[in-house]
Amino acid sequence: MGAGDDRKPGGWRRFGWLVLIWCLSVAALGVAASLMRLLMRAAGLAG
Repeated sequence: MGAGDDRKPGGWRRFGWLVLIWCLSVAALGVAASLMRLLMRAAGLAG
């Protein structure tokens, strides 16, 4: 009875970590893209 109760929250917790890591990676890519765009504008490479 106790083992079955421990598995469900663990599964949701694992899924939550997956979603959190995905969101952070998307945010990091957005920051990197913004920095590259800023550098390109500073160098005169982008309109």
